[in-house]
Formats: sequence, structure tokens, C-alpha cells
Amino acid sequence: MSEGGVPSTAPALPTVDLHMHSTASDGSQTPTEVVRAAVAAGVGAIALTDHDTVAGIEEAWAAAQGTGLRVVAGVELSAYQGDDEVHLLGLHLEDIARMQRDLETFRDARLERGRAMVRRLNEIGVTITFDDVLHVAGDAAIGRPHVARAMVENGWARDLRDAFDRYLGAGRPAFLEKRRLTLRDAIAMVHAQGGLAILAHPGAATNKARLAALQLQGLDGAEVLHPSHTIEDRRRLLEGVQSLGMLPSGGSDSHGATEGARVIGAMKVPMAWLDAQDEAVRQRRSAAV
Repeated sequence: MSEGGVPSTAPALPTVDLHMHSTASDGSQTPTEVVRAAVAAGVGAIALTDHDTVAGIEEAWAAAQGTGLRVVAGVELSAYQGDDEVHLLGLHLEDIARMQRDLETFRDARLERGRAMVRRLNEIGVTITFDDVLHVAGDAAIGRPHVARAMVENGWARDLRDAFDRYLGAGRPAFLEKRRLTLRDAIAMVHAQGGLAILAHPGAATNKARLAALQLQGLDGAEVLHPSHTIEDRRRLLEGVQSLGMLPSGGSDSHGATEGARVIGAMKVPMAWLDAQDEAVRQRRSAAV
């Protein structure tokens, strides 16, 4: 609104969405479909941040050609701080080929974990095959949801929840821990590819003190806008990030939703936050020359 309550005729600044997934991991849309959805939503830029893979980035770049949409190369890494799983967004990756090679060790570990889960299921009479799991997963990195879907498709579970409750959840017969990447190593991996390390959906458990401790490990910023965050979470996180000179970020965490807060563009992340990230990347790379 302009002064006096009269609607302004100036165009609204575009927003961005810096957290979303495609079929390269556990999303329901291909990278091309993600780009089309982002263009339809009118956002100015997106970051494709598939779980533990950058395999969809080049397709997304190609799909975005001529649309005016910017696609930031990203990834969401599953890391651990002690026994606590922490998700880390790597944004503005410079060398995605090298990042993919670095992730291969963990992708291979996912494959072996998938095979081992199938073996455990077979031992208790659930007769699915690893080929069933591969068929369900397609090009995505293998995870428990793919094993669960194979079980549902073969009649061994009513739905995904049933598969997890009876077989794949923690403490269940076919549960196996993932190979663990420490948070410090995940941050270093992102920095080695010229990217920014952003704490994903930190939520109610994160305050300024925790952000400061993680900043000492190299963390560059935190996701402030996320569908899981309350208004109080957003206020506290933004104040913490700004007071520490860190970078705010945000996104829908879309996996292909067509309604609700997890639709691409729903979080209305300011373009200024992306501009600040770009400047931080520029300064870091200039200093490295």
C-alpha cells in the first residue's frame, strides 16, 4: 500500500524459495517439473536441494533456460551432531560434479543399507527383492521410504506408516542406522565446493547460543522461514542470525505439494536474503583467489 492507503502500482519484488526436492531424491516432481512449478508460482529464484545428491541440478538448469528463473545449485545433507540428526543445506555450490563424487561414498552406503534391510525382511518372511526397491526408487538415493513403498506395492504393508511401524522404524526388525556424516564434516564438504552452509529447519530447539556454537564450526546461516516454524520461531531465529552477522534463508521444503505451506513459493522468502548470500559467496571466493 502507498501513503494514504491507496494501492501502489509498483510491481512487488519477486520472492525466492531456497529449499525444495525433486525425484532426484524423495520429491514427486522431476527437476523439470519443479522448474515449471516455480515459474508458475512467479518466484524469482529457487534452490534445488535434494537429499544427499546434486543429480537433478543440471536438468533444472536446462529447464530454466529462457524462463527468467534462476536455479541455485544446492543439496540437503543429513548429518549428525553427537546422536542428533541435523539437516544442513549447502547452497551456491560451485563444483557440482565434485560434490557428487564426494557424495558417492554415502550413496554407496545407502545402497548397501537398502540391500541389508531387504535381507532382514526376507529372513522374517517378507519376500520383496532389492530390484523391487530399485524399481520404486528410480534415480533417487535409496532410503527407507523406498523399501516401504516396495512393501506396499507387494502387499506386505497397508501403507508407508504401517511398513515403518511394523518393520522399518527405529527398533523394528529391519531397521538399520545410516552411515553418519558429522555436522562439522558436512559444513567442510559444502565449503570445499564454494558453497554456504545453512542450518535447515532448526525450529524451536535453536536459539542464539546454539547458532553461535555452530558458527564456530563454520556454519554460515540458518533457515528462518520454513513451514514447520511458528511465528515465534521465525522471530527468534531472525534475531539470532542477524545479531551474529549470519545469513538468513528460507524455503517451502516442497516435495511436490500442490496446496498448503509446502507449495513452491509459499514462504515468500525475500529476494534481499538471496542477494546477501550472493555477496557472501562473492567475498569468500574473492578472498580465496
